[in-house]
Amino acid sequence: MRLRSVVLHSFFIFALPGFIAMDVKAIQEHIVPDKTIKIGLLIPDNNSIAAKHGAEMAIRKANENGGLNGKPFRLVIRSMEGPWGTGSKQAVDLIFEENVCAIMGSPDGRNGHLVEQVTTKARIVYLSTWASDPTLAQAFVPWYFTCIPNDLQQADAFIEEIYNKKRLTKVATVSDKGYDSKLAVESLLKKTKLAGKADPLQLFYDSPDKDFIDLLDKIKKAEISAIVLFGNPSSSLRLIRQLRQRKMNQSVFGALSILYEDELSGQYLKDYENVVLVSSGNRTGSKGIVFREDYKKTYGKIPGAIATYSFDGMSLLLEAIRIAGPDRDEIQQSLKKIHFEGVTGSIQFDDKGKRVGTPVLIEIKNGIPVTLER
Repeated sequence: MRLRSVVLHSFFIFALPGFIAMDVKAIQEHIVPDKTIKIGLLIPDNNSIAAKHGAEMAIRKANENGGLNGKPFRLVIRSMEGPWGTGSKQAVDLIFEENVCAIMGSPDGRNGHLVEQVTTKARIVYLSTWASDPTLAQAFVPWYFTCIPNDLQQADAFIEEIYNKKRLTKVATVSDKGYDSKLAVESLLKKTKLAGKADPLQLFYDSPDKDFIDLLDKIKKAEISAIVLFGNPSSSLRLIRQLRQRKMNQSVFGALSILYEDELSGQYLKDYENVVLVSSGNRTGSKGIVFREDYKKTYGKIPGAIATYSFDGMSLLLEAIRIAGPDRDEIQQSLKKIHFEGVTGSIQFDDKGKRVGTPVLIEIKNGIPVTLER
């Protein structure tokens, strides 16, 4: 308990000069043998069932295959819901009370930074499966990995499709004013400048429940030909419906953030008809088909983006542990070298823990995602 308090106190002064490094040897000595191999999962709140389900399915499959030399894996879940800083406290609890050998998380960017700081000081892997904040990888922390394409990578895919392939020049971004949405818009602006393209018109909304009459009027007046949506899923879906009600024919593109299925019904893909989205997995490949069928059989619904990335992330961690064993340092080294084929495609990491490659785009046709050629 004393060690736990020291680390938690150390975290809260992380940003201050003279931060005191933790005693790594003491941390390692604190770990006691256990009959299971524990892996921590941090979810945004108790309603975040998609990430939980995806991770649980991966754990169950690994245990059906014998675990690690007969020793079963165990998922330890903690919610980050609560006052600012709750996520760091939960990460400390997973590390020192539960003695997990790695942590996976599906929080947003701000909470992702909290977890990254704690896990770095404790020298334990943190694998992010939802935050697309590119600054998480810019700290050059060897304990951080992400299996989701970040905002800059998503921006590259959008620019290629919008400006180069479709040759659309009048582009607008529409998003809420949250931390992650602002970063996503900034990433697209940065990439358009580098590509020598015209800056998109930036449009924001304050309330997720409002109508978009004024915003749509601005889009029409500016003769916008392409709209890129970031942020709140339900608001993005409402805007798409209002575009159609007004018979506006702009091409619509959506970042991964608008596919947050915990806020959407199971029929949301039908509402995204003709919308181009960042792909959350190879739905037509053998791995994708098996995963989708197993998930639907187990949970009674088709998996969305969160569940798919959570399943891939946990499967990836389990493979790294199978190769390296439960030692925290060895898991980190295993992830640095791994080349994993998952439902979301090939996963390997660069020297900053970032997933390598540009994401694939899909277009919804008759309620079915169709992969766009690059």
